[in-house]
Amino acid sequence: MGDAVSFPDCKLLELGDRDQLHTMIWDFQPQTSELTFGNLFIWRSYYGYEWTMLDGCLVLLAHDPDGTTFALPPVGPGNRASVAFRVLTHLRDDLGMPSAKIARAGARLVADLEEDPRFVVMETRDHADYVYLTQGLAKLAGRRYSSKRNHINQFMRYYDFDVVSVTPDLVRDCLDLAEVWCEQRLCDEDLSLQHELCGIQAMLENFEALQVDGGAIVVQGKVQAFALGERLNDSTAVIHIEKANPEFRGIYTKMTQAYAERWADATTFINLEQDLGEPGLRRAKKSYLPDHLSDKYEVTLA
Repeated sequence: MGDAVSFPDCKLLELGDRDQLHTMIWDFQPQTSELTFGNLFIWRSYYGYEWTMLDGCLVLLAHDPDGTTFALPPVGPGNRASVAFRVLTHLRDDLGMPSAKIARAGARLVADLEEDPRFVVMETRDHADYVYLTQGLAKLAGRRYSSKRNHINQFMRYYDFDVVSVTPDLVRDCLDLAEVWCEQRLCDEDLSLQHELCGIQAMLENFEALQVDGGAIVVQGKVQAFALGERLNDSTAVIHIEKANPEFRGIYTKMTQAYAERWADATTFINLEQDLGEPGLRRAKKSYLPDHLSDKYEVTLA
């Protein structure tokens, strides 16, 4: 277990912090996809995540590759307005961030800051999470999902496959598939994709320690698709990673449906994270007919 630190001192997030931070985050019952230890861990190399404690709240600082530092919403009980103000003031005055901000803030923090003149709150649509009914994704029933079922039927018609759990003996195959995905996407030319591959590798290589869940599609003895996720809160699972070999037509749709089936008896919702404003990704996420969006906001000082 990591040692607790007090604001403004911080420590880098590491695997040994898992139990301590997971407990605090789980007690908070977050609604936004960033707030799981698994997600923080896989993006720690990209954002250089640090954490500290302030007035009973977990405070997470992120260092963007462009050189700016921002905070994630404080995690803890009660009204968090005073914590948010101290964090933003620290970013602005002590760390020299004139545009100090709390990013990826959910509706609960916004409610804490409502009508407080010290803050400016702006919705950030590109970071809103897409949240689906688990049973809806698992069954894909009705006319609205006919094209999705066609993709799955096409995959099932042409390929012999098995849907299995990701276990330690499949980790190497999943890593190999992730590397193939990276080559196909020309990761060498895109820093964010390089870091995404690093995150996938980190989650797979620490699969058991992170206590995440995984499902995979095996075709002719080889993993050709996999999804990794975990519980976000009592009613919701979140899928952090989903990769597939696009040479197998319909495999992405089948992986999404099969992974939803894993959670169908345990959760009401599945969070498929944000679209980051990418038109193709936005169309794809909308095509699965979300139940609702988990809106996010940026908070700055007035």
